[in-house]
Amino acid sequence: MTGVLDDYLVDPRRSLLDKTRIQAQVLVPVLRALRAELGKDQADAIVRQALRDWSKALFAAIGEAIEGSPRHKWATLQGALNEVSAREVEFEIKRHDEEALDIDVTRCRFAEFFRALDEPELGALLICETDVDIASAGGDEVSLERAQTIMHGAPSCTFRYKFAPRHGLPDRGCPARS
Repeated sequence: MTGVLDDYLVDPRRSLLDKTRIQAQVLVPVLRALRAELGKDQADAIVRQALRDWSKALFAAIGEAIEGSPRHKWATLQGALNEVSAREVEFEIKRHDEEALDIDVTRCRFAEFFRALDEPELGALLICETDVDIASAGGDEVSLERAQTIMHGAPSCTFRYKFAPRHGLPDRGCPARS
């Protein structure tokens, strides 16, 4: 299933955490140099916009290449992400039915890594915001609310997916982070 994320992973043999560490080796010094030159607020705004634009375009393109309904696109993308991130997070499924999928991530090695670098905002851009972009592949059929993240210091990440009614069609997947 991870084949749909090959463009994102670049080398699917590397773990997502290893890939993220490689990105950080480049991005953290660039970000810190920009902050020294432009000031923290302006540098962070430039990097935030660049990374958000990159992630939105990347996951929109991946989603477009997946055949099926928007909900199927989301389920395929979410399942592939789950497959590559499962060993890096611990979670509890609070609800999983036709209307909703509620998950609390209780441990996140990505957050631990970026918090140790004192760059949780960069971690949120590279890791947490991809969840928003993947949910966007679900169009009007999938929505995500997340009130808190470990990356920003909360005890858990609260994923609250809501699904539009399927009008009698069988469910074609609502993968949990597993």
